[in-house]
Amino acid sequence: MYDLLIKNGKIVTPEAVQVGNIAVKGEKIAAILDKGFEPEAKEVIDANGKFVFPGAIDTHAHLNDPGYEWREDYEHGTAGAIVGGYTTIVDMPLQNEPAMTTAELFDIKNEKVGKTAYSDYCFWGGLVPTNFNELEKLDAKGVVAFKSFLGPVSPDYSPLNYGQAYEAMEIIKGFGGRAGFHCEDFNMIKAREQHMKDAGKLTWRDFLDSRTVASEMVATEAVIAIAEELNCKAHICHVSHPAVADKIAEAQKRGVDVTAETCGHYLSFTEDDVIANGALFKCAPPLRTKEALEGMWEHVKKGTFAGLASDHSPCSYDEKFNEILGQKINNVFEVWGGISGIQSCVQAIWSEGVTKRGICPTYLAKAMAYLPAKAFGIYGKKGNLKPGFDADILIIDPDKEWEITADSLYYVNKVSAFIGMKGKGLPVCTILRGKVMAKDGKVVGEKGFGELVRRIK
Repeated sequence: MYDLLIKNGKIVTPEAVQVGNIAVKGEKIAAILDKGFEPEAKEVIDANGKFVFPGAIDTHAHLNDPGYEWREDYEHGTAGAIVGGYTTIVDMPLQNEPAMTTAELFDIKNEKVGKTAYSDYCFWGGLVPTNFNELEKLDAKGVVAFKSFLGPVSPDYSPLNYGQAYEAMEIIKGFGGRAGFHCEDFNMIKAREQHMKDAGKLTWRDFLDSRTVASEMVATEAVIAIAEELNCKAHICHVSHPAVADKIAEAQKRGVDVTAETCGHYLSFTEDDVIANGALFKCAPPLRTKEALEGMWEHVKKGTFAGLASDHSPCSYDEKFNEILGQKINNVFEVWGGISGIQSCVQAIWSEGVTKRGICPTYLAKAMAYLPAKAFGIYGKKGNLKPGFDADILIIDPDKEWEITADSLYYVNKVSAFIGMKGKGLPVCTILRGKVMAKDGKVVGEKGFGELVRRIK
């Protein structure tokens, strides 16, 4: 007898959509069965008319735990993730206190957050100018990649220059790791920002014009060039513009092992939202034009992205509108930059992609599960609906209409650009390793069931 049977669902893999049944035994997928073949199971879920996906992987989340739990902690952040359809998150090392840049801090963090996680989780390792001697130790602990910045970053972290990026990638290549980059050119952004301030240009249009596509392109091309020369695996975080994605796709065709992600907000919102609504829509890189948004969807279909992430970057209301850590906000450049979306991205992506644009759900299975699992070295455990894989399963009701409200969010701070968004197609059941963890917008599973997932070597 099986533990769980999901029957009559439209099973979505990277290759096809077909009606069938999924049998689960313990924490693993035991069998994929033809429709009509219904063996006995302790629990049966009828997914008739619904789409059954591999659990989505959020390749980019900032849960701020430990250190800034008043912004977000693992209990609330992973609750939002599991309700939203992300069964595995890849948590960033910064906006922690201290940032996770050593092997010792890996253990300290895991000991704390594992007790409250609802979703499974992986760690990005820190990559800053002062921790190159810790990179191999962090890899041995099981981090799935290393995160660095080429542009401005918060005071608790430090960016790399291109020479340091080269040196770090030489080290990372030696143990087969992957180096991830926030690609915006530091000098270009700082010069543009100072120009705007000196000229008294402090509107939201001026903020957008200070972080140009050119600055994103320059940094991305540099990472690709280094990765290609060293044969080091690289990952470009939160791509915001199709011209940048074009460069990445070209490198991929040449055989460069460079992966990339975009985020739910780059597939849902535009610079018009920043100009109209201001602080809630500030992020980096910034939101782009309507034309750019459409171009990003083309790259989802092309398979350029190994991750449709949230870049969940929580903050308090004050940090968007009043003050940050006791310092008064004086202009748009000082506003907290980040969008909270870990609970909302999957439904927004489905609604924008499948409902509005008619794209095939297989593209989402590939971009949200299969390719991320491959990129971050966890495929075989995560990333597909196949026997032997973890029974991480997401069920989406394509006919369910929704509106995102503050009250529906599980975050510590119910502050998000997604509040007020309406759409159609909603995650209605999330299963983690064979256990139903969320149903109809509510957490129903046990806190602490989430586990650390290490890179498979």
